[in-house]
Amino acid sequence: MTTLPETEWTGRADLAELVAALGPGKARWVGGAVRDTLLGLDVKDIDCATPLTPQDVIAACRAAGIRTVPTGIDHGTVTALRDSGNVEITTLRRDVSTDGRRATVAFSEDWKEDAARRDFTINALYADPATGEIHDYFGGLADLKARTVRFIGDARERIREDHLRILRYFRFQARFGSHPPDAEAEAACAELAPMLKGISRERIASELLQLLVAPGARDTLQWMERLGVLAVILPEADAAGLAVTKQEAANGLDPDPIRRLAAILPADRDLAGKVAGRLRLSNAQKKRLQLAALRESGDADDPRALAYRVGLETANDRLAILGVGNAPLHDWEPPRLPLKGGAIVKRGVKAGPDVARLMRTVEARWIGEDFPGEERVMAMLDEELAK
Repeated sequence: MTTLPETEWTGRADLAELVAALGPGKARWVGGAVRDTLLGLDVKDIDCATPLTPQDVIAACRAAGIRTVPTGIDHGTVTALRDSGNVEITTLRRDVSTDGRRATVAFSEDWKEDAARRDFTINALYADPATGEIHDYFGGLADLKARTVRFIGDARERIREDHLRILRYFRFQARFGSHPPDAEAEAACAELAPMLKGISRERIASELLQLLVAPGARDTLQWMERLGVLAVILPEADAAGLAVTKQEAANGLDPDPIRRLAAILPADRDLAGKVAGRLRLSNAQKKRLQLAALRESGDADDPRALAYRVGLETANDRLAILGVGNAPLHDWEPPRLPLKGGAIVKRGVKAGPDVARLMRTVEARWIGEDFPGEERVMAMLDEELAK
């Protein structure tokens, strides 16, 4: 019998209170928390499955003094508010009908029936909170050991139920998968990739950005390109751009989805803006993507001058994408020019265009001399005034 290892989260008192409130045999941990714990990874979100109806979950929690929020009650999900992190509690379900984007469900009391409607075998592992016993209905433990991402049942049927599972497959492959990949999954994703055109751009973006920062993102994106999947969701992309992953590591940068998205797109500001709009990115993400798209080879000439002009974040993005080291930026913050217009006016220059011109001239010299201190800046000013 395989059991869930004891970890910080499995010993949480607030989770024990929740399990007790739902009653003996009425709760099992499921999904990512179980999968990641078995892999020795950090657990962020905890999901609970139960045969109780949402109304019964709410009533049981209320009786135990546990607050709940009906976050997805039509689909059986209630969120229990816990001190150490909220828990999503979902009633066991079976699909009544699906259209590739959403499902109509009926509640169930059958654990295996609930497992059968999930996407991958490694996500259909249930753990008994009382004993730690893992309930595995579709070979998920063996797949987890082999790092195989495999659809439950027929891959094409699973994809037709929810078209986004194509991207989820590649995201999980990039995070957990081994090679060679599951042949049935690969063939199904390639064949049904056009179905992704009917998925909302927000959902596409969410999966894509998560995939881009997964450990195996580079190989997986090239694989998606070969299969024709990448062209469906992002026809402008060139997977070869993820060579940026090596430069990120060399430059001491954490993996970043917007930087990596910029790396696989052409250096075209207008195109970057269109992609950002299509993917419904935030204004801040759009701005960053466009700034990275303005990169040019001359950016590598003086990294500090670049960072002063465009900011550290954009400078690091551009240098990494260009395949250039960023050593001059380590432990360095762009300074402020230690000169104000008033100091120029005090030297007899009339306020107006001449002051602005002198400021620009001195600033250019200051940058060119690698940002010296105020004394040198004032000397530069005097030299310019002497001209």
